Amino acid sequence: MLNFDYYNPTRILFGKDRLEDIDKYVPADATVLITYGGGSAKKNGLIDKVKNVLGNRKVYEFVGIEPNPRYETLVKAVEIVRNNNIHFLLAVGGGSVIDGTKFIVLASSYNGDSRDLLKYGFAPIPADVVGKVVPFGTVLTLPATGSEMNSGAVISYGHGKYPVMSELVFPKFSILDPTITFTLPKIQVANGVIDAFVHVTEQYLTYPVDARVQDRIAEGVLQTLIEIGETTVAEPENYDARANHVWCATVALNGIVGAGVPQDWATHMIGHELTALFGIDHGQTLAIVLPALLEVRR
Repeated sequence: MLNFDYYNPTRILFGKDRLEDIDKYVPADATVLITYGGGSAKKNGLIDKVKNVLGNRKVYEFVGIEPNPRYETLVKAVEIVRNNNIHFLLAVGGGSVIDGTKFIVLASSYNGDSRDLLKYGFAPIPADVVGKVVPFGTVLTLPATGSEMNSGAVISYGHGKYPVMSELVFPKFSILDPTITFTLPKIQVANGVIDAFVHVTEQYLTYPVDARVQDRIAEGVLQTLIEIGETTVAEPENYDARANHVWCATVALNGIVGAGVPQDWATHMIGHELTALFGIDHGQTLAIVLPALLEVRR
C-alpha cells in the first residue's frame, strides 16, 4: 500500500426528509446564495422548499449553471457574492452545480484574475493563494460525480475542461435524500451510474499494491452498481435501489477508494475532450471509452 493522507470533513445527511436539517447547519444570521442549474429545481418546487427551511435568512438566487459549468457563467455569481456580503452558499443540484459553486467560493476570495485558479491542474491550490472562503453546503439532486463529498471540481473555459482542487472547498454538509432524485430523466440516472462506476475503475484497474481494504471497498461499489443499475433506471421510485445508487456515487469519489493506491483517470481525460469538442454528456463519453479500458485490462 502506498503512503496516503486522508481528510474529509463533509457532514453527510442521508435519507428521507432531510431538508429540514438545513436550518441546523446554516448560521441563523447568514445571507445565503442558492445556486442551481437549468430551472428544474425551481419548477418542481425544490428551491421553494429550501427557501422555506431557510426561514428569515436573506436569500439570493443564482440560476443557470450549465451541465459543464462554464467560467464565464460562474464569474457572474462571484460578483453577487462580493457585492451582497454573502455568508453562505447552498448548491442545489448535481455535480455540475456543486463544482461550479466550489469555483465561486474560491474565486470570490481570490484577489487576482480568477482564471489563475484554472492553472493548477490536479495539484491542490495552496490555501494561502486564496485565503478564507465562504462556506457552502449542498442538496444533491443527481447522484453521479461525488462532488458532494470531495474537494475537486471541473470547470469549462474556452474549449477546455480544467480540474480545480482545494481542501478549502469540501462542502460543510451535503443532503443526500434519494427521494429528491425520483423525478430525474432516465438518461441522467443512467449517466450517473456509469460515472460512479468509472470513478471506481480509475482507482481500481491500475496495478496492485496490496491495498486490500480499498480493493474490497472498490469491488463492493462496482458490484452494487451492477446489481442495482438497471433497477434504479427502470424503477425511479424504488427507494432501496436509488438509495444504494446515491451512496455508491458518493463513496466512489470521496477519497476512500483511492487512498494509498495508484490512480489513472485517462478515461476521464479522454471523455473530457469528447465533451469539450462535441458537447456529449459526461457519462456518455465514459461509456464510449470504458470498453477499450476493460479490453486493455482483461
